[in-house]
Amino acid sequence: MSLAPCSLHRCAIALAGVVLASTPLRAQSAPNLAVARARTPLRHGFAIDRLARIDSMLDAAVAQEEIGGAVALVLRDDQVVYERAVGWSDRETQRRMTPDAVFRIASQSKALTSTAVLMLLEEGRLTLDTPASRFLPSFVRTTVATRTDSGVAIVPAKRAITIRDLLTHTAGISYGTDASVRARYDAQGLGPAAGWGWYTADKSEPVCTTMDTLGALPFVAQPGEAWVYGYNTDILGCIVERASGMSLDAFLRSRITQPLGMRDTHFFLPVDQRNRLVTVYAKDSSRVRRAPDGARGQGHYIDGPRISFAGGAGLVSTARDYARFLQMLTHRGRWNGQQYLAPHTVALMTSNQVGTLHGTTTGFGLGFETTERYGATGASSVGTFGWGGAYGSNYKVDPAEGLVIVFMINQLPTGTDVVARFQSMLYGALIDARAHR
Repeated sequence: MSLAPCSLHRCAIALAGVVLASTPLRAQSAPNLAVARARTPLRHGFAIDRLARIDSMLDAAVAQEEIGGAVALVLRDDQVVYERAVGWSDRETQRRMTPDAVFRIASQSKALTSTAVLMLLEEGRLTLDTPASRFLPSFVRTTVATRTDSGVAIVPAKRAITIRDLLTHTAGISYGTDASVRARYDAQGLGPAAGWGWYTADKSEPVCTTMDTLGALPFVAQPGEAWVYGYNTDILGCIVERASGMSLDAFLRSRITQPLGMRDTHFFLPVDQRNRLVTVYAKDSSRVRRAPDGARGQGHYIDGPRISFAGGAGLVSTARDYARFLQMLTHRGRWNGQQYLAPHTVALMTSNQVGTLHGTTTGFGLGFETTERYGATGASSVGTFGWGGAYGSNYKVDPAEGLVIVFMINQLPTGTDVVARFQSMLYGALIDARAHR
């Protein structure tokens, strides 16, 4: 039988088929994979062309008025993989976003305050089982609002609230917006009267005064029985003040931010740097719009009373500053020759301490959410820890991949899934993965 004539292209394909058919599959895979990796331009294990997709996504989010602006920063093994400032720091005045823009980080403050508490633990000034009442007398006999057939009953707490309870958010303390306690909190300037519940930057009293008031109000669960997100870390901020004899502002500055070189992390921004603070935008069902002034929008981080140092939600910072703090944790508490925390302490902070109270696939350590099952938090590896802020900012540390991921945005309500898309696309660009080779 004669062979039909073929073009050069068709013959090449046929020849390739013969070669492949005669070569064991196991022998093909490794060389071909090596060739594929060699032909893909990488930056610290990330495909450069795939990182460019993130540029396009963020540009589109700004153009479609899904976000006002953002800063993204990704490090791998302390090397910059991706850094991008996109959109507007202030759209109305046409001020462009820059990598050193200052953002309100809200609950990202919790990680620094929790670190301060663990520093005091290492110095023997408290333990995880120390009752909060040692530092706040109003917590000697706390109460819990319990629903009954006839309404709400206020009952005594079954036991004392401890430092451990506060660090893990298992003290039963909410932000006071629950129906069972809302009216009582509102009457004391908390809950509905405090912005979205967590806001205290407009208060003309020290945080310990506010927390002493809180101790006399009913909480919403018994200590140790539920994971309840609320004023826990603000209480810890007061405990730092009373255990150290310093304001929380002074403690964080002298022990954490200044030694780490976090020059742009403050409770209240220096007045002469007001143009570095990004504008808060709001997005609900339509395009972004400038958020209102006051506690539910722009806040009081420059022109407010500048008295309440809220450890749970009060700081402003930059992507670069916050990444530096996270780098210290990835290096087991050591950075630039200084030991901030012991390795065992960092391990305690970043591993699940609450069983299944926070969830079956995610846990909570001493200040961080933890990933307990692959797929629970996107493509993040088991052992990843992180959290976010009410203005939409978010961070993750993935030790298995050597990653520090910071995404800064100031929108309230955030009204977008841009953070989730960013993180998905980032992992989609990670070609030289360590956890899933």
